[in-house]
Amino acid sequence: MIDASAVAKMAADYTAAWNSKSAEAVASFYAEDGGIIINNGDPWSGRSRVQEMAAGFYADVPDLTLTCDDVRCAGTHVIFVWTFTGHDATSGNPLNIRGWEEWELGDDLKVKASLGWFDAEDYGRQAEGK
Repeated sequence: MIDASAVAKMAADYTAAWNSKSAEAVASFYAEDGGIIINNGDPWSGRSRVQEMAAGFYADVPDLTLTCDDVRCAGTHVIFVWTFTGHDATSGNPLNIRGWEEWELGDDLKVKASLGWFDAEDYGRQAEGK
């Protein structure tokens, strides 16, 4: 069983990594063979691919700021609830996107697998200024 206070600290550090604008820092929270699937899309498998995923978000939202809204643990399963704000790189329109990640953590608190979720249609509407 993973200690809930250690997970809370890890989640705070993960949030800080996103806010550092370093895709490498974000990826460092994943196991070497860890990965993420966002909205049932194609998997980003392996730490280097997770780094590419984060870099893509920074390209789309250069001023991205992430907040951690909630963290819940059950054994090695964690729900990380977040909101990010910023501006779409193409349109300049403001974004306020809410979502979550479902993590399976290793004993070392590295993410072995993550399922990420957000409303992509709402993201598109906000990016278009609607």
